[in-house]
Amino acid sequence: DAKHLVPNKMRDFFCTINLDQEEVFRTQVVEKSLSPYFGEEFYFEIPRAFQWLSFYIYDKSVLQKDLRIGKVSIKKEDLCNYTGKENWFMLQPVDSNSEVQGKVHLELKLNELITDNGSVCQQLVVHIKECHGLPLINGQNCDPYATVSLVGPSRNDQKKTKVKKKTSNPQFNETFYFEVTRSSSYTKKSQFQVEEEDIEKLEVRVDLWNNGNLVQDVFLGEIKVPVKVLRNDSFQAWYLLQPKENGNKSSKTDDLGSLRLNICYTEDCVLPSEYYSSLRNLLLKSSDVQPISASAAYILSEVCRDKYDAVLPLVRLLLHHRKLVPFVAAVAELDLKDTQEANTIFRGNSLATRCVDEMMKIVGKHYLKVTLKPVIDEICESPKPCEIDPIKLKEGDNVESNMDNLRYYVDKVFREIVQSSISCPTLMCDVFYSLRHLAAKRFPNDPHVQYSAVSSFVFLRFFAVAVVSPHTFHLRPHHPDAQTSRTLTLISKAIQTLGSWGSLTKSKLSSFKETFMCEFFKTFQEEKFTESVKKFLDDVSSTESKEPSGLSEPVHLKEGEMYKRAQGRTRIGKKNFKKRWFCLTSREFTYHKQQDKEPIFTIPIKNILAVEKLDESSFNKKNMFQVLHGEKPLYIQANNCVEASEWIEALCRVTRCNQKRLSFYHPSAFLNGNWLCCKATIENSVGCARCTVDVPADTQIEIDGDRETERIYSLFTINRSKLQKLEEACGSIAVYQGPRKEPDDYSNFTIEDSVATFHTLKQIIDIVEKLNESHEKYRKKRSSSAKYGSEENPIVGKVS
Repeated sequence: DAKHLVPNKMRDFFCTINLDQEEVFRTQVVEKSLSPYFGEEFYFEIPRAFQWLSFYIYDKSVLQKDLRIGKVSIKKEDLCNYTGKENWFMLQPVDSNSEVQGKVHLELKLNELITDNGSVCQQLVVHIKECHGLPLINGQNCDPYATVSLVGPSRNDQKKTKVKKKTSNPQFNETFYFEVTRSSSYTKKSQFQVEEEDIEKLEVRVDLWNNGNLVQDVFLGEIKVPVKVLRNDSFQAWYLLQPKENGNKSSKTDDLGSLRLNICYTEDCVLPSEYYSSLRNLLLKSSDVQPISASAAYILSEVCRDKYDAVLPLVRLLLHHRKLVPFVAAVAELDLKDTQEANTIFRGNSLATRCVDEMMKIVGKHYLKVTLKPVIDEICESPKPCEIDPIKLKEGDNVESNMDNLRYYVDKVFREIVQSSISCPTLMCDVFYSLRHLAAKRFPNDPHVQYSAVSSFVFLRFFAVAVVSPHTFHLRPHHPDAQTSRTLTLISKAIQTLGSWGSLTKSKLSSFKETFMCEFFKTFQEEKFTESVKKFLDDVSSTESKEPSGLSEPVHLKEGEMYKRAQGRTRIGKKNFKKRWFCLTSREFTYHKQQDKEPIFTIPIKNILAVEKLDESSFNKKNMFQVLHGEKPLYIQANNCVEASEWIEALCRVTRCNQKRLSFYHPSAFLNGNWLCCKATIENSVGCARCTVDVPADTQIEIDGDRETERIYSLFTINRSKLQKLEEACGSIAVYQGPRKEPDDYSNFTIEDSVATFHTLKQIIDIVEKLNESHEKYRKKRSSSAKYGSEENPIVGKVS
């Protein structure tokens, strides 16, 4: 959210998230506010190198261009200082002189020349080779040119390159010559003194600009190199473009308002798979360790300050290796030992409940979409008034009508849920089966506990949460408005109550905090609701196969607006790019003229042969990819690098099992009678580059096991001191036959068997130390191979 924004009158605001100058996400517009609450979460993989993560606040305009109010820009190197906690940031002014990105490749040389009269003078040679990663201007590739200047106290010689059209990676390859010293006016003795003095003060400045044609040119960045660093050597290097020295300097920064952000940024250096075998094996055998509290996976959750940090990589790793169900069963059994009453079963935030929560988010993503998305869309797009709280009713509201509307929505959502058991993923069913039987074993005299053990997850922690926060589960693109959010909250409360086993009894109704909800639920006291819940819980906690029949609805995977290159020719004979609405399901990939219109073009998923990136040089456009199928390739341009990466990943995932996938493809387009990549003249010739994914694989969830293991190693490394404290605690317990009564350093640790826990800790610490050594070797190798000034490690700021 933001507060105290200017101008000081109620306006419509939205916020964008940018990698450097590229917008990757945009919030919904919050109307008529000076302190807008956005409440939106964006999770994404970063598919390219970047310098700044920026957030821009815009004032939405109907007739004119949206006005940028201010920004928060955080350097990549500083993101770790803000990760995992909320921070208020003061908005900074948006100055075009500070909005830069990209790098430039230069070669500089200082030559000595003998003039016609025999005297020696010096000449500076500047070869500007190319630039990479210049920003988009108004969503399109820029028309860049460079000015090259030799600047000193009393001189400013400037030269200019040609303009390169529609490219963010211009190849200039132009050389400029500058006279550094004019020796003819000096004696040979004094000439060297003046030369030394001049060189100390001279610098080469390269400025990048976008040619505005009829409007003002836009500054793209600059670099400065002192001439004195050259001496008589040739100097060749890549430089990161910098803002102008006066860019973003303003005394009015306090007047723009502030923005509250919660950023979680992780960056992992993943080594080859064999380096992780010891740690991976130790984690995967956790479910076999007795007691479970002595296992590596459990110890990970004990030493992490926030259990969620440990749960995400742990669940993904165990899922990847099909070890999650036995581990969840083991930690749930430990959880149940401390549960004294059946009605509080699995209500806390323990390791077991968090693991199940995370598993449902990952595995149940498609299940949620196919079950709830249609009804959630109806509620959000055609909302009916549903407020039944007398205190919140507005003048003219009809409480009976509102109650009918709410009852209609609750009935519809409830019906969709209890009829969805056939779509519930097998893995979720296996976990619920284990939880059900563990609960019945722990409370053998309570016939209802086996159901409440499952309903506490599937209703309270899965469906009810998805209803109240549909944007978090990708059921809606944005956080709903206040009125719709209130409607969803009431529906969510109803679903929680209907799903809680035994909640519809009269004794339960009397315990409602809100009287109006108690009145509302009197209409639900029918046996059919209880029976429907019971049947649904029976179905989703059964180990019988739940594979949907061939007649089931296709699973909706992804949709959005992108640009596609025309398949045929236009009236004037030129192929162009058109904005279309794309939709991907488990059966087909389609594009439409507009959302909710009939598809113009359909590709069955089984016909897709490959999905690959397309070289920018093909059409001078960024973020392009190609879908290869039986006919000509379909060329698509996404709106930003994150969106392109997500579409490629989604399409690759759904087509990985296609038996006719290609092994080779053309990374560029076929234009003017030949392939731009390999110059082959036959349009259907075999590709010249190996496909990214060329082996069919039957994987439902894409997980990189090595990356998750690297994340766990990082967590152990960060919490090394806690591992040592836990090790000391185990030693103390083993020696003194009980915990020491002095410092309470380890009272929060669960230590059931000090010897077994100590043994696992020793293994973890040894493995972490070996991985530390491997990472250090890699860092040294990387720093020696990517020297400062290379394309991978460009120079930042002035060269000294």
